[in-house]
Amino acid sequence: METQEIMQLSDLDLSKTYTYADYLQWKFDERVELIKGRIFKMSPAPSSYHQEIAAEITRVFANYLKGKMCKVYPAPFDVRLTKKSLLNEAITTVVQPDICVVCDRRKIDKAGCIGAPDIVVEILSLGNNKTELQNKYNVYEENGVPEYWIVSPQQKTFLKYVLNQEGIYVASRLLSAEEEVTTPILPGFVLDLEEVLKDN
Repeated sequence: METQEIMQLSDLDLSKTYTYADYLQWKFDERVELIKGRIFKMSPAPSSYHQEIAAEITRVFANYLKGKMCKVYPAPFDVRLTKKSLLNEAITTVVQPDICVVCDRRKIDKAGCIGAPDIVVEILSLGNNKTELQNKYNVYEENGVPEYWIVSPQQKTFLKYVLNQEGIYVASRLLSAEEEVTTPILPGFVLDLEEVLKDN
């Protein structure tokens, strides 16, 4: 496809597939993600509660990671998922997780992250749960994201998918607001869900 600046989301044919090279030409204000070449509109600005949860998780990660190799990146932050070519014209998945942790500094460049982060955190919003739970599950698994965390503010629950040796996600049990989250990726890290999911 010939690249040209697109000023309005309505100028795009949503039935077509696009690449990261196309994505870089888009100049409209709406936030979109590209999943296997298809455009997905992101939900409107998240609720204040969603943002409080994101801020608390980011704070806990940042405090733990101070002085360590891994870094935490909150949205908006482009993650380009590819297992083949690193060329912009060949990349067809660009997502903006609410939070991601990247331990391999070689994956970070000026545009964001290229390749699988070590941990991806999605905080569900009303209206975009289908995208998070179906499309993103598939691309995170296929691209080898070791841990995919899903926080549900409405249900006050936490679910973690961990990649097994066969490259298939295995779900943890559903955790509630009284429990803690740990991960072998970050030894000694503890996320207190009671602090994360409390109502202010």
